[in-house]
Amino acid sequence: MSASEGTPKSTGTKAVPAQSQTSDSSTQPASHFIHDIIDEDRRAGKNGGRVHTRFPPEPNGYLHIGHAKSICLNFGTAKKYGGLCNLRFDDTNPTTENPEYVASIQNDVRWLGFEWDDRLFYASDYFEKLYQFAEHLIETDKAYVDSQTHEQISAQRGDFYRPGQDSPDRTRAKEESRALFRRMRAGEFPDGAHVLRAKIDMRSGNLNLRDPVIYRIKRAHHYRTADSWCIYPMYDYAHCVSDALEGITHSLCTLEFEDHRPLYDWCLDQLPVPCHPQQIEFARLNLSYTVLSKRKLLQLVEDKLVDGWDDPRMPTLAGLRRRGYTPEAIRAFCDRVGVGKRDGVVDVSLLEYHLREDLNARAARAMAVLRPLRVVIENFSEGEVLWCEAQNHPEYPERGSRKVPFGRVVYIEQDDFREVPPKKWFRLTVGSEVRLRYACLIRCHAVVKDPATGEVTELRCTWDPDSRGGSPKDGRKVKGTLHWVSAEHAKDAEVRLYDRLFSQENPNDGDDFKSFLNQSSLQVLRGCKVEPALAASQPAELYQFERLGYFCGDNKDLRDGKLVFNRTIELRDSWAKIEGRQQGES
Repeated sequence: MSASEGTPKSTGTKAVPAQSQTSDSSTQPASHFIHDIIDEDRRAGKNGGRVHTRFPPEPNGYLHIGHAKSICLNFGTAKKYGGLCNLRFDDTNPTTENPEYVASIQNDVRWLGFEWDDRLFYASDYFEKLYQFAEHLIETDKAYVDSQTHEQISAQRGDFYRPGQDSPDRTRAKEESRALFRRMRAGEFPDGAHVLRAKIDMRSGNLNLRDPVIYRIKRAHHYRTADSWCIYPMYDYAHCVSDALEGITHSLCTLEFEDHRPLYDWCLDQLPVPCHPQQIEFARLNLSYTVLSKRKLLQLVEDKLVDGWDDPRMPTLAGLRRRGYTPEAIRAFCDRVGVGKRDGVVDVSLLEYHLREDLNARAARAMAVLRPLRVVIENFSEGEVLWCEAQNHPEYPERGSRKVPFGRVVYIEQDDFREVPPKKWFRLTVGSEVRLRYACLIRCHAVVKDPATGEVTELRCTWDPDSRGGSPKDGRKVKGTLHWVSAEHAKDAEVRLYDRLFSQENPNDGDDFKSFLNQSSLQVLRGCKVEPALAASQPAELYQFERLGYFCGDNKDLRDGKLVFNRTIELRDSWAKIEGRQQGES
């Protein structure tokens, strides 16, 4: 991986983040080798100085974090040079495409902060032109109809060690090929009976130039053109022609298309297209602990191993949005990773770092108790309410404060009490004193247990009335500070604790990526208690639950008074600490 991509492959420790960068969408993207090429083109007067890019997804699934890099690159490059960027759906395979995917892709691009204005296109818009250009290739003896089976064609292509062999139909007269091609369009042949192949070089060292198939018969209903076509262009052919028809100047593709560039150029050189875009390849985004194959993500959805494409554990943009990721954090991450020429794996903790940086600044603070333990403050009057002044954000006092009610009975986290505490325990135990944030100091003197199980069910405490607000008048120091919620005023909530979907750093290794699924990637906690102000939470509204992490209202299930919060991310990288400890013990 090139240095411009920002971070080395994970070695089990947390990535060392760079200085936080602004996530303002108006900021110009960092320069890289693609921009160097464009700068040189503009100096040379190429394309009249124009810069016109496109983002061309196939509508065969939801976009994921890897696509975000391409979106930011294409739209960001156009913005940097005062150019244009199209959104085009390369919808040439009707068996895998769906209007749901089209809608989700448009939502995701807009959510990331980009607009295409009136430049929304579909490859299916060009089916008639693509067909006419194919007939032009036949007329100029640059294409022919091949009547062999798929297996025969594959066998004759050879491999890296054996040159290809000419098809017996390669010398077919162009009049016969044209007639057969028109009959293919008319639906006179079954699927697989014939294909149209470009006539290039069966002995080329590049397998993509060994007379590639550019049209096939496929009787499938297309979501836009219905049943008006029964032949469909192949991606490599449709893609380059679509670029040319739209006046694209720089066709930015990931590295797997590098070997396809000669075919891209060959097609455009043979056709009377209005322009010849320049294809430039860049390294795709790969993340540790993450699968970014649409095929594999579709398996997870179809096998019901996740709750749909927008499951918050999925690396799809819809899933990240539902989990509470922000477009600003994702754009900052893409800018930090940079654009390189070699594939590599980026440590997912770098993405998480940018997320924490963004959420720390924007998320309002709130108090919630996920695993409640009842605390009765015996010297606090029944029915009395102490209203505590709580900051909405400690780093931004201008964001104001809120009133939080405190009463005789409160809830704290079960993990914040130990009957037999370990060394250096600064939280609550019998005989110890802690601060309840914004409220007061309390001291525990008794424990109530379930007689059947021995489980601690309640604590009996007293409070210091002279410590209102959390600061005792005598100035004594108390190290432990706990969050809490008033039992009388608390609202019930469901909280979903999400973790990484895969436990293996590279889940693509091995025979079955699904064997690396993290069985603890989701915990659903019911009966959680949250402060009353959270009753007004809106879907996707972001909070830092103090001492617990960043959370957001679920954008599907936070409805009709039901409070459902997703954990976006913990306050710190616990995975790095666990891995570091395990390495130290080994």
